[in-house]
Formats: sequence, C-alpha cells, structure tokens
Amino acid sequence: MQEALEALETCKKKDSTKVLIRFKGVGNAPIMRQNLYKINASSKFQAVIQFLRGRLGWNSGEPLFTYINLTFAPAPDDTVANLFNSFATEDKLIVNYSTTAAWG
Repeated sequence: MQEALEALETCKKKDSTKVLIRFKGVGNAPIMRQNLYKINASSKFQAVIQFLRGRLGWNSGEPLFTYINLTFAPAPDDTVANLFNSFATEDKLIVNYSTTAAWG
C-alpha cells in the first residue's frame, strides 16, 4: 500500500525535464526557420499543437494536422514523454505538420 501511495505522489509531481522536438512541414505547409524546440516532457501533445499554432501564427479555426515520424496522428491527450520514449529518432521527436490530411 505504501509503495502505491509513493508511486502516486511521484506521478503528481511536475516533470521539469524537457525533450527535443523537431517540426517538419509537409506538403504546402509553411516551413519554420527554427524547427527545433525543447518542450516539457510532462506536457500533453495538445500543448505541442498549440505551441506549433502560435509559431506558425495560425488560429484555432485553421486546419492543422500533426503526425509522428510521417506515420500516425497522436492523440492530443498523450504525453510528450510517452511519445518521445516510444518514437524518438536520434534523441528527437519528429513532428510533421500539414494543412491537409496526409497520413493516418
């Protein structure tokens, strides 16, 4: 029981570690001058989407599709740490973005 409580407390603590994310435009999406950023590992992928929208200057009504490694569209509630641990390439999480649906 004590171990379970300690594990729960550990999960509640804010993770201050960051992971490298490389953004790559696909199709007719604009290319970012700076495409490598450090983002909190504990963040939800939705935060990455909002960050990308801000960098591109897009509002929430404009279409934006995101993919991991040109393969699948991650769930917005998945954590950056989970995606990084599962799909990182050369110590970076590759996030492709597009204005139209491309894969998935």
